[in-house]
Amino acid sequence: MARFELKLPKMGESVAEATITNWLKEVGDTIEADEAVLEIATDKVDSEVPSEVDGKLVEKLFNADDVVQVGQTIAIIETESDEAAETTPVADQQVPSPEIEEAVAAAEERVDKAKEISTQDFSDSNRFYSPLVKNIAKEEGISFDELEKLEGSGKDGRVTKNDILEYLETRSSQPASKSGQQPQQQAATQNQAASQPAKTPVSVNGEDEIIEMSRMGKMIAHHMVESAQTSAHVQSFIEVDVTNIWNWRKKNKDAFEKREGEKLTFTPIFMEAVAKAIKDFPLINISVDGDKIIKRKNINLGMAAALPDGNLIVPVIKNADQLNLVGMAKAVNDLAGRARINKLKPDDIQGGTYTVTNVGTFGSIMGTPIINQPQVAILALGAIRKVPAVIETPEGDFIGIRYKMFLSHSYDHRVVNGALGGQFVQRVAQYLEKFDKNRDV
Repeated sequence: MARFELKLPKMGESVAEATITNWLKEVGDTIEADEAVLEIATDKVDSEVPSEVDGKLVEKLFNADDVVQVGQTIAIIETESDEAAETTPVADQQVPSPEIEEAVAAAEERVDKAKEISTQDFSDSNRFYSPLVKNIAKEEGISFDELEKLEGSGKDGRVTKNDILEYLETRSSQPASKSGQQPQQQAATQNQAASQPAKTPVSVNGEDEIIEMSRMGKMIAHHMVESAQTSAHVQSFIEVDVTNIWNWRKKNKDAFEKREGEKLTFTPIFMEAVAKAIKDFPLINISVDGDKIIKRKNINLGMAAALPDGNLIVPVIKNADQLNLVGMAKAVNDLAGRARINKLKPDDIQGGTYTVTNVGTFGSIMGTPIINQPQVAILALGAIRKVPAVIETPEGDFIGIRYKMFLSHSYDHRVVNGALGGQFVQRVAQYLEKFDKNRDV
């Protein structure tokens, strides 16, 4: 028999931890290689963790809702062969040596320590706290309220080990006040109380239904509020005549699907125009980091997609400017399809530099979307409508039926002025209106 340590796998760029949402196997269950053992969730993507070996689950080291770091052991699987000997790397020995026993004991002690989490209730928090941070808070007597007030330096403002250790050092170096609070803590409490108005209680009667927000819903709410507080949102709107695109797609969509095995929607055509416009105006493809502007080399287009539960997710088309229309259509269909069945990988939503959202899907003619931080702009596509319009010709003007839509461009006025924001969306409109109706696909 051998013991295999099932670890939380690396899930993509900048993903350092995940929350266990559900155990699919229980202790004592037999597991086959590549069979899913548990479900996990990062900020937005839900995934499964499969077993790498055949065996039996003998120990679960974390519970549902625990936050686990990439590389941490989350379960022990007992195997009948020596495939998993990596956890006890001694060949051809039936009896472990004292050194191995000490190493195993030390490993078990580390696992037990990692399993210890604070008895405090973290369910009301919108922030993730790693097991290590929770343990330090528990051992050092840091209250939940103190932890919530700490300014984190990690991703999305999360509190790291260094943050909490620095806070402990600062706290221990200052004398306690008569009330038992540190002067720094008292000042923070007073400032926060002064800056935040008292919450008005929500009246609930017996006929009302109380619905708990989902984990993803809480994350989205937090990101939306954070974005509104971070960026100075400004919008520009422009109406676009897409009659040539409408007629071209109608003529080519059946042949395209028969040849490529893919549906030809409007989205890849719009994405192609956006990528071209970003190449013309590269200062729209930036991020803000404090007082610094990061000019992105790659054009990675985020594409807002609806999930079955009503939430939104933003998978990313990497290097969109390097794709032709066929490649763009395949990328759009692949990401949208996997989003609908919750099969996106964490790396699929990483690295976006500009986002496009289609509010026209729900019948809206325009919208004012919130910027997807740390990006500085987002484009909303309105519904395509058949409308009467003035058509200019060399022979004179006349009224005709045209297919038109609105583009709504939200941008961060801290770094994108009205000229750049307006010229960019105008360039997107120009590419769409000049679409070649005789184009081959």
